[in-house]
Amino acid sequence: MAIKAQKQQQEARPLLRCDAGGVVKLTLNRPQARNSLSTGLMAALQAELDEIRVAVDVHVVVIAAAGDIFCAGHDLREIRANPSQEAYQALFNQCATLMTSIVKLPQPVIAEVQGMATAAGCQLVASCDLAIAGMSARFCTPGVHIGLFCSTPMVALSRNVSRKAAMEMLLTGEAIDAEAAQKWGLINRAVADSELDQEVHNLCTKISEKSPLTVSTGKQAFYRQLEMGLDEAYDYANQVMTKNMLAKDAEEGIDAFLQKRPPVWRGK
Repeated sequence: MAIKAQKQQQEARPLLRCDAGGVVKLTLNRPQARNSLSTGLMAALQAELDEIRVAVDVHVVVIAAAGDIFCAGHDLREIRANPSQEAYQALFNQCATLMTSIVKLPQPVIAEVQGMATAAGCQLVASCDLAIAGMSARFCTPGVHIGLFCSTPMVALSRNVSRKAAMEMLLTGEAIDAEAAQKWGLINRAVADSELDQEVHNLCTKISEKSPLTVSTGKQAFYRQLEMGLDEAYDYANQVMTKNMLAKDAEEGIDAFLQKRPPVWRGK
């Protein structure tokens, strides 16, 4: 009975966490609601990211989903239950904070996508640093169908794909398949559904082998320089590169390469 109760309690949680070998896997766990981003699920995801941010033993984060749907966007039933400007503003502020937290997280975040990723679900994929999808995956920003332009998903989407590709998705609301998503730059690659978990695992392993300090430095620099002009970006990158070169991990990495041995990272 205790095991059954524990299982039921786990199934009731909106978000599951699994830690293994420096990788944290966060699984959206509302399959009965198509893993829609309720305020409760977003709060749970935000809490985990806030904890992971300062965890020195976490090297990579994976965001996955239970069931056949990755994420159907915001919970429309929850939204319509409180139709006020204050509630809407609070919801979208919460969502924006969550999405930017993924970008600002020191550790790389990988989306593991199966089935549909719709509206804010598509935004979630676009907000992750990397994304691997099964061939069953579909992506869309369908708000236009119900009189609600996907303006907040647009922010992340337009920073991943070309302007015309983004506008086509936003104006038509039509879904694109995994192959198109890869071609347009929304995901890194599409694989057979049966290979999805292993493909993500392999990617996590490759990243985990690198210096966490170097990866964190590089991720922050990547996003900051994107918002700069060319000259400013080079000035900033020169400063980052110089500081990185003075780090113990850079010294160790170079020495290990010259000595033809595996590096031993110190995280400083």
